[in-house]
Amino acid sequence: MPQSDNNRPGGDNTDDAVVSVSHVCQSYGKTEVLHDVSLTIRRGEIVALIGPSGSGKTTLVSSIMGMLAPQSGAVQVLGEHMPNRRLLGGIGYMAQNDALYTDLTALENLRFFGTVLSMSKQQLHAAIPQVAGVVGLAKDLHTKVGNFSGGMKRRLSLAIAMISNPPILILDEPTVGIDPELRRQIWTELRRLTGEGKTILLTTHVMEDAQQSDRLIMIRDGMNIAEGTPDAVVRQFSAPTLEDAFIAAGKGQDAHHSNR
Repeated sequence: MPQSDNNRPGGDNTDDAVVSVSHVCQSYGKTEVLHDVSLTIRRGEIVALIGPSGSGKTTLVSSIMGMLAPQSGAVQVLGEHMPNRRLLGGIGYMAQNDALYTDLTALENLRFFGTVLSMSKQQLHAAIPQVAGVVGLAKDLHTKVGNFSGGMKRRLSLAIAMISNPPILILDEPTVGIDPELRRQIWTELRRLTGEGKTILLTTHVMEDAQQSDRLIMIRDGMNIAEGTPDAVVRQFSAPTLEDAFIAAGKGQDAHHSNR
């Protein structure tokens, strides 16, 4: 179950912040995509970033990854300002769109990406069966990825993100196209990883995933409109469900804008 605000990993102590975003703004041309966004993600936390398409989630993730330099504000990861190419090896990233070699087998993809991350043959030999088992692909390692379904490709992308056992995982819509039983298995693994001190940020449209996070951040129109444990956010808006809380938070944002 999600932890309470008072007992969540790291509490209110910012000394264990793994990701820190301070007053970040990003624009494409004259369109502002992120407006004064701030957040902190602590060691051992699973934080879910939820919001509709076009809300700024992917731009925020790109800023945290260092793919985009903040136009204003600052992003720090593991105490270092981003962009920082040296830190990329410490982040396991699963993009929204699968970037796989479809003419290679799943095993060959895992070996290739592990080698890019400077993993040794011995490390790969140990890691590949473990991550393949987590995502339910142990029997499909020798199948060409071009023959995979969309859900299988998502699972392979997640395995690649985990292959080097990085301290941070950033997962963009990790459970899309994945059946409920495997989703449960993946969440068990994510919990195990945070128990080892790993930090996980995921974006999702799946409310079941958001509900299982330690803390969630609702983003809409490029702004943070609510934050807290799932239960706390539901209570804040006196809503019956998390989805209703998100709708209520959006209406509150609209009302605030109309009164300005």
